[in-house]
Amino acid sequence: MHGDETDVPRKFSIWIRRSELRDAVQLMEIDALVWTSRTSPSPIKWASREQYLRNCPPGGQLVAVIGERVCGYLGFAAPTAMPCHRHVYEIHVAIHPAYRRLGIGSSLMAAMKELAAEEGIRKLSLRALSTNPCAVAFYESCGFMMQGRLIAEYCIEGEYVDDILMWCPVIPPASDGK
Repeated sequence: MHGDETDVPRKFSIWIRRSELRDAVQLMEIDALVWTSRTSPSPIKWASREQYLRNCPPGGQLVAVIGERVCGYLGFAAPTAMPCHRHVYEIHVAIHPAYRRLGIGSSLMAAMKELAAEEGIRKLSLRALSTNPCAVAFYESCGFMMQGRLIAEYCIEGEYVDDILMWCPVIPPASDGK
């Protein structure tokens, strides 16, 4: 029996790296599958690869790869262009549905914390909809804490939904004493 490209081998290794130009189509596919009215104020549908690349340039995400398949990503950027905001990365995580519950999100988060520390980032922040309690629980398991809640921030399909703001401090790399 032949499986499709989403079959996950029993033994696999996850490779985490920065996104590259060649990843765009697979990242667009993940966005189309993951960002729905339950997980985002507005579903994300890219009109073209070019539009995607203008908004999500290579290197702006960490990607999790099994074999040749991009199975998840963690996007990161400073929340604003203001110099006083450069110590913060706002992040978002998306895992292809066929690859969930394999530790990919945790691997991406660990890699993000390491990269952020190396780059002098002091805080990671993110937003999650109140209609996505699994995401909130995952972020809490990764050390994120609630820093605020915007009550009835969105009206999605006739339902008022809160926007949960979360944050995690970044531990600086250990000094070697020099």
